[in-house]
Amino acid sequence: MEFQLISDYAPQGDQPEAIAQLVEAIRLDKQHHTLLGVTGSGKTFTVANVVAELNRPTLVLSHNKTLAAQLYGEFKNFFPENAVEYFVSYYDYYQPEAYLPSTDTYIEKDLAINSEIEQMRLHTVATLLSGRRDVIVVSSVSCLYGCGNPEDFHSTAIEVKVGDRIDYKRFLYRLVEALYTRTERELQPATFRVNGETVDVMAAFGEFGNQCFRVEFFDNEVEAIHSIDPMTGQRLATLGSVTFYPTNLFVTTQERIRTAIDEICLDLGRQIQFFEQEGRTMEAQRIKQRVEYDLEMIKELGYCPGIENYSRYFDGRPAGSRPFCLLDYFPKDYLLVIDESHVTLPQVHAMFGGDRARKENLVEYGFRLPAAKDNRPLTFTEFEQLQGTSIYVSATPADWELKMSEGVVVEQLIRPTGLVDPPMEVRSSQNQIDDLIAEIDRCVRNEDKVLVTTITKRMAEELSKYFDRVGIRNRYIHSDIDTLERVQILEDLRNGLFDVLIGVNLLREGLDLPEVALVAILDADKEGFLRNVRSITQIAGRAARHTHGKAILYADTCTESMRLAIEESNRRREKQVRFNMEHNMIPTRAKRSGSGQSTLLASKSTEGIDLTAHRLTEDHYAVAADKEVPYTTDKAPSETELEHLIAKARENMERAAKSLDFTAAARYRDQMYAWQEMREALRGKRK
Repeated sequence: MEFQLISDYAPQGDQPEAIAQLVEAIRLDKQHHTLLGVTGSGKTFTVANVVAELNRPTLVLSHNKTLAAQLYGEFKNFFPENAVEYFVSYYDYYQPEAYLPSTDTYIEKDLAINSEIEQMRLHTVATLLSGRRDVIVVSSVSCLYGCGNPEDFHSTAIEVKVGDRIDYKRFLYRLVEALYTRTERELQPATFRVNGETVDVMAAFGEFGNQCFRVEFFDNEVEAIHSIDPMTGQRLATLGSVTFYPTNLFVTTQERIRTAIDEICLDLGRQIQFFEQEGRTMEAQRIKQRVEYDLEMIKELGYCPGIENYSRYFDGRPAGSRPFCLLDYFPKDYLLVIDESHVTLPQVHAMFGGDRARKENLVEYGFRLPAAKDNRPLTFTEFEQLQGTSIYVSATPADWELKMSEGVVVEQLIRPTGLVDPPMEVRSSQNQIDDLIAEIDRCVRNEDKVLVTTITKRMAEELSKYFDRVGIRNRYIHSDIDTLERVQILEDLRNGLFDVLIGVNLLREGLDLPEVALVAILDADKEGFLRNVRSITQIAGRAARHTHGKAILYADTCTESMRLAIEESNRRREKQVRFNMEHNMIPTRAKRSGSGQSTLLASKSTEGIDLTAHRLTEDHYAVAADKEVPYTTDKAPSETELEHLIAKARENMERAAKSLDFTAAARYRDQMYAWQEMREALRGKRK
């Protein structure tokens, strides 16, 4: 199946020329290309057109999960008939195993896995292995970390067709090998239930994550396959075949497990001998005790805590070789799109070094076998060998991308909406918060949104608390907030549930927020990574989708980075204004695109609710009294809408209480009570 791009608008401005140049260069077998596009110029739409023209499986690499979620939603909207997948780290929280020799401190691994994201990762791999060519995978750099062997994952998949001669017991064994769990209770994803020669299996993930299949046998022959309701057992559809994929990326065969155990025992003996020859009896005893315990668990249960440290043995790889990763699941002619490449590529470059430094200590002091060092992300050299045809997308590309592109740099400075770069204004940092509050008040009265960037996470949290005290509806966002909650925060901003979003580094690149009219950069003169010329340009660009967008830089001095960013902005503004005048184009506010948030949160949201209809008519910044109704609406909401708003207010109240911000919790409580009173009044009218 080929890609089918569906959009209400055609390429405009610089987009047609950019699309033609990129497609021509790729068809001439050039490997590296740079798309230099200003914020809001429609770089994603340009890339979507290139993908549709080339019809190649595509990997879109992003540097953070929030931006990846937005890109996922946009590509999902552009290609509703094709396979668009989401592949990011499934950890909401992750503390890696480590040892600090200076203080003799061992830190045990601690993590929290998001099961929904884990299912999306599995569905991504299954789609790639299905042979489809119309696949777009939007991923964070986690795709460069170790995955299971593609051959093992594919060979462990179970394809069942009506009429197949399959040994009934062998089918059950294969389900167990694919890590499905047998149960006699209610079916959950990745479980199966047996009743005579009928087997009910609930698929592990993805589009079948909430569907159950019944496979009926007769004399070791598949007699029928049905899709059924997991609660009632009612038949929903009759199928000719079904494929059950493994429930984990790290699956292997029994034969390879036995071989791995033998190799681990041999390496354990060598490591014990090495420590004893060095006179390090404590390390020898430690490695012996830890590995023997792991081996016992693997023999009895098939896994152990930290089993990823033995991945080289289970993959059948030689020592020192790179692990398998998501790139191994793509065909050789795939297209790689690196979004915000000036940030993403340095991340790729740095991953290996940080991981290796931590693993060296664990191996050196007897906590892990040397094979643990082979469970790692790719080195940058290995990444280059696998990347193939690449497009680097950025408003501020770095020197490496420009060098690799060898002159194939496509500029996209004209926005289809006619919007020009937002003006940058420098203001003194003295009384900056009072000045900022006045600017926020002007924006909110126009129903616009504001982004505020700080230097540290602590400063973002403290500023958020201060805004709560003065009655400004706000939230903060940074790396300590889990993936789906970040997505929900951005969706809430767009839906008008608050007015000011405070962040550190997650508000820099790529966020599509047409509602934002003001970007405030605090401590703009603190030269460094967060305030260099690329960062300032990117942060200011968040206001480029609004007709009256502007950026305010609060600083006491004008640094070189500030000067260069302002000069470049003025150069682009001049070109954009000239184009508008020549083509009689009137700037219009960018339309809201598929945000990714709504796509990822669809299962948790209430369909059909238009939260933007509930605008506040009272003073936004008045702290609600206990008995005062804090909100009035232009249009009476329905009971379904009120239920959603009550649930959201309760969630915000609980979150504020957990962070000990009881003032904000009280405000959210009052909101919840007000919506509840409106709901009861609505029910009373019906009676």
